[in-house]
Amino acid sequence: MDHLSIEKHIASQFNDDLEGIRTRLFEMGGRVEEQLKNALKAIRDADSEIAATVIKNEELIDDMEIRIDEDCLLIIARRQPAASDLRLIISVGRAVTDLERVGDEAKKIAQLAVELTEQGPAPRGYSEVRHIGKSVQQMLHNSLDAFARYDVDAALETLREDDQIDRDYESAIRELMTFMMEDPRSIRRVMNIMWAIRSLERIGDHARNLCEHVVFVVKGKDIRHGNDEV
Repeated sequence: MDHLSIEKHIASQFNDDLEGIRTRLFEMGGRVEEQLKNALKAIRDADSEIAATVIKNEELIDDMEIRIDEDCLLIIARRQPAASDLRLIISVGRAVTDLERVGDEAKKIAQLAVELTEQGPAPRGYSEVRHIGKSVQQMLHNSLDAFARYDVDAALETLREDDQIDRDYESAIRELMTFMMEDPRSIRRVMNIMWAIRSLERIGDHARNLCEHVVFVVKGKDIRHGNDEV
């Protein structure tokens, strides 16, 4: 944290507290990345056992969010932080909310995987899931890495990747809707694929939010509403 100009505090416990919430944030991030990877594997391989594990483990993500939120509130109450310290605590609180929502979307994908396993493979859409899923996984990983390193340039580069994910999402939805009109028998199964792609698009949005939090921590600038000039 030295290059962020977060000063070493007289109370070493304050340093430990700040580093503690950072550590738990990235532990949560790792857990969420694993959830997303397994959810995509479940839908790709029609593996209901992996899907069930993802669904069950989502409760752990919720518990981690609550614990980190409580830790952030305790630090504010006890230490009355200011400047970059306060920005860090606020951003960690925002980041865990985004990570919890990524966990929710991974759970939705896993639930759709279970349904698809019961219905039989969808005739279309798996290539789109693989393509967008790979992009979203990389974006999520890069956003967490930028946060860990307080790297504004990497954060800005990563958040702009969301535009391509949005374009890929819109293209995939158009193609799948056309296919369903041509083959109405496929509607139910293809709709499940479309919902999975929608969840991936939302995960991209949350990864973008993580990048915006990096800019706020380092620069003290809020770019959440489209102004990414820093």
